[in-house]
Order: sequence, then C-alpha cells, then structure tokens
Amino acid sequence: MARYTGPVCRFCRREGVKLYLKGERCYSDKCSFDRKPYAPGLHGKKRVKLSDYALQLREKQKVRRVYGMLEKAFVTMFHKATRKRGVTAEIFFSRLELRFDNTVYRMGFASSRNEARQLVAHGHFLLNGKGCGVPSRQLSLGDEVVVKESSRQLVSILAARELSRKRPPLAWCEVDDASFKGKVIALPRREDIQFAVKDHLVVELYSK
Repeated sequence: MARYTGPVCRFCRREGVKLYLKGERCYSDKCSFDRKPYAPGLHGKKRVKLSDYALQLREKQKVRRVYGMLEKAFVTMFHKATRKRGVTAEIFFSRLELRFDNTVYRMGFASSRNEARQLVAHGHFLLNGKGCGVPSRQLSLGDEVVVKESSRQLVSILAARELSRKRPPLAWCEVDDASFKGKVIALPRREDIQFAVKDHLVVELYSK
C-alpha cells in the first residue's frame, strides 16, 4: 500500500499555516513552522505571486495533507460527494471528518491523524463492538468507537487524552473518558472544521 514516509513538518511551511501533523510537537518550541515560518527550499523566503490555479492547488494540497490522504483516494472521495444531493463542499468535508482515523483523532484518542491511522491499522479500536483495522472506513451517525481494554494503558493514547483537553469540544461526537468510548451524535458541519480552508477553491479545481 502506497504511503508517504518523508518529513511532514515541511508541509506546514509549504502551505504557510500550521497543520498540526506532529501532535504534541506542534505545541512545543520544537515546532519547525514556528522556527522557520517560510517555505522550505533554497528560495523559500522569496515572495511569489500565485496564479488562480496555484491558489486552488495550494488549498487542495493543504486539505489533502491535513487528512493524510493520497491524491487518488482524495479525488475519489470528492467525486463521490458530487454525486450526493446537496452542497458538494459540505458533503465532501463531512465525509473527510467521518473517516475512521480522523474520528479517532478528533475524539482525542490519538495526538495526530498519522498516529490515529497507525493505531487503527494495528487494531487498537473497536467499531460498534467489532474490530476494524481500516483507517479510511466511513463512519455514520450513531457509530461507536471504543479503545480496546488491552490498549487503554498505551502511553500514546494516555498522552493524547491529555493533549485533547487543549482543544475545544466537538459538537458532532461525544466522548466518555472513563470508558474510553466515543460516539458520533451528529454529522459534521462546515463550521466544525478545525483549520481555515477556502473550500470553494478545492471545488473549483476539481470542477474544471
């Protein structure tokens, strides 16, 4: 299975915004974006005027990197959203938020989406009482995510629970700390996205 294994801090610098791809490190003094707030590379400090296409591309790349998806899976999800009735951008971002790995991260059981993807793939969670090791699995209203009993003392999960207290509570899911359990109680809305994104640019890029 193809996946990116290189450095990810350069993504934040390239997009000009902190994407919180490294979990706790992003809140510390070691954050590369805080130390070098300019694009990576030899000419990173130069100011460049972007074309309309470049603006659309950069916005798409930012969203794709936030959710840790490869281009093929990302564009496939977009085209599925276009076939649904309603506003394409809202449906698309709702589907992105309801990925299994993203939901685990948003519930506070992982400190980053990359970590959530690894924990899910290694079988540390139950979905509706059954094991599921597919990070891209789409969740639905009423789905319940539970940390396995044998995994509740993992250092990474306990650290993520502490880190999640720095983030505002979610409107579309509820979490029970005592039982290491979370439940999807509503469908994510556009305003529930935790980072600034110009969704119309992504739609325009793929609608050409």
